[in-house]
Amino acid sequence: MPRVVVIGGGTGLSVMLRGLKEQLLDITAIVTVADDGGSSGILRSELQIPPPGDIRNVLIALADVEPLLSQMLQYRFQNGAGLAGHSLGNLILAAMKDIAGDFVAGIRELSRVLAVRGRVLPATEQAIHLHAEMEDGTWVRGESNIPKAGRRIKRVMLDPSDVAPLSEAVAAIQEADAIIAGPGSLYTSIMPNLLVPGLRDAIFSSDALKIFICNVMTQPGETDGYKVSDHLQAVEAHMGRRVFDYVIVNTGGIEPGILEKYAEKGAEAVELDLEEVQGRGYRVIADELVLFRTYLRHDEQKLSRHIYELVKDWKKRKG
Repeated sequence: MPRVVVIGGGTGLSVMLRGLKEQLLDITAIVTVADDGGSSGILRSELQIPPPGDIRNVLIALADVEPLLSQMLQYRFQNGAGLAGHSLGNLILAAMKDIAGDFVAGIRELSRVLAVRGRVLPATEQAIHLHAEMEDGTWVRGESNIPKAGRRIKRVMLDPSDVAPLSEAVAAIQEADAIIAGPGSLYTSIMPNLLVPGLRDAIFSSDALKIFICNVMTQPGETDGYKVSDHLQAVEAHMGRRVFDYVIVNTGGIEPGILEKYAEKGAEAVELDLEEVQGRGYRVIADELVLFRTYLRHDEQKLSRHIYELVKDWKKRKG
């Protein structure tokens, strides 16, 4: 099967993986470990482990289990001293780290128990922090604080900047037929992976098909007012050059009432400025890819079919 590496974190990545696991693809998900808020931040600080929240979501998305088990792993305790705010899945991942001997081995063993279709890997085993320089020259420290600052982001950086990548993640990129980034929070979910030096170098040297999935909506505090080209420009600025061959974007209409609800929170639909994107050298796949189920999300089935067809054709041309 074509080997696909998916890079990112957050809800957007998990939604896409639910559709992608149904395709005939060998999937490896490389997940950000820069999260420092909520349950993940507490466990990270107290137990000295990578933040488990995004990894938990990806494991559940790729798992082949009964819905009740998925619901149980996502359950978040509402009461109890020391328990309130923690999700059960996060606590299980923390326990598996001790049982298996290290965090990566714990993910591997839990993946086996959950019959995960593919592999889930942290970008690095080291403790990393995300910092942002804002356009007004100020700095914001900590992944969870960046969207709250209410200022336009100029760039984000890892601390330490020379963090070592997980060797299995580098190998997966080197062996991949396709590398996919997104969807997800541009600066706080996608960029922390792309900035890990060893992962960045492996992506540069890979001859795999490279696909960027653009978000449906802007994210307050991160991508306010961004068009598709702005997302791509931000990636280019951080990576030092154009990386991706294709960009997949939503052109489906969104009901005015839904747009109004999002506008109240400062979000709007991401506009496709086609000429600008194509002028930068990208090939564009545009389709009606949006669904509304409580929140606006990508249509994981349609999105995964687009990805599968692109990867299959690419692999066929490579011979």
